[in-house]
Order: sequence, then structure tokens, then C-alpha cells
Amino acid sequence: MSPTQPAATATKLRMTVDEFWEFVNRPENAERSFELRHGEVIELSRPTRLHGIVCYRIVFLLGQYAEKAGIGYVVSNDAGIVLEEEPGTVVGPDVAYFTDATTFEDIPPKWAETPPVLAVEVLSPNDKPTAVNEKVQDYIQGGVKVVWVVDYEERKVSVCRHDRTAIVLKEDAELSGDPDLPGFTCRIAEFFRLPGQKPPPTPGRVTCRSFA
Repeated sequence: MSPTQPAATATKLRMTVDEFWEFVNRPENAERSFELRHGEVIELSRPTRLHGIVCYRIVFLLGQYAEKAGIGYVVSNDAGIVLEEEPGTVVGPDVAYFTDATTFEDIPPKWAETPPVLAVEVLSPNDKPTAVNEKVQDYIQGGVKVVWVVDYEERKVSVCRHDRTAIVLKEDAELSGDPDLPGFTCRIAEFFRLPGQKPPPTPGRVTCRSFA
């Protein structure tokens, strides 16, 4: 994920969703990145190159699925999603999959107010487990059906659903999109592969835990 911890110069502000829109679109904030978490403005630090590679791989795989399925579309680059109006929460998942539109013209010009089916957060080295858990809960409470939390340091993915359980998949396991992205499958290793590398030959085990 884009780091959820405030940067050293984080602005200590509380805003509504409309005030936040005006704030982030000021010329002086053009090169900065922010989220609004329960009314509090948090400035985010710039992610690493490894983070960018993993995000691209996930976008690529989901994009292939969308083209084949003929439904839905993939959003990247921390595009804003309004999870709640009061207090305001506007976040930008690293990757998201929506099914609320069928043409480019159907997409509203501002932040999404319809939650995506899937939100993907790629962990950064300074992400704290408590903050990650809180963000996953925000997604689920905001109507997101499934959240993938991708850990490229430990090469694993936590698949968190609205029933408050998570399945932890290791690098050699297969990730299934069912039932929310029917027919989508890929090896977790595909998230961490450069051209020329081969994924592990056999699937791994999964473990379950609660994140409530």
C-alpha cells in the first residue's frame, strides 16, 4: 500500500470530503499525496520501486481478467474512493477492481462513491500492522467485498472478506477470485515475477485467521 503512516511533514488537519477535494487540488499540493482517514488529513510518503513493480503486476493480471470476462475495470495510481462521508474517509488503494460502469463515459470525474469489488494494498516497509488492520476494516465497512493485502517482503497475500476472516496465501499458492471475481485465478508468485522468471511448480498451503 502507499504508506499509511504520516510523513514527517504531515498536515494536522481535519476536513470534510468536500474540503479535502479542494485541499488536494491546490497548486501547492500537486506533487504531494494525501488520504483522509475519519476526518484527519494524512500525508503519504513516496513508495519504493519494488512496490511499483508489484502494483504493475497486479494491474496487468487483473486487466487480463477484465478483458477476458468482459465486465469491470481496473484502477491504479491511488485513485480516490470515498468510504464514508461523516467523518470523511477518502483513501486510494494501490489497485482496485470496479464493476459499476461499462463505458469510459460512465465514470464520474471525481472520486468514486461506489465501492470497488476488490481493493488491493501493497505493504510498504514502514506500515504498522495495527494501521493496516484498521484500513482493511475501513474498506470492508465501506462496502468493499474483498481486500488483498500484499506483502512483497514475505511473499504472501492476505485475502480479507466481509465476513471478517482472512486467508493467508504463500508465494507458491494459487489465488482465486471466486466468488467476487468469478473465474480469476493466478499464482501468488506472479505478483513478484519479472519477465523470464518462472513461478513455483506446486501450490502451497493456506492458513486462516480473524482480522476483526
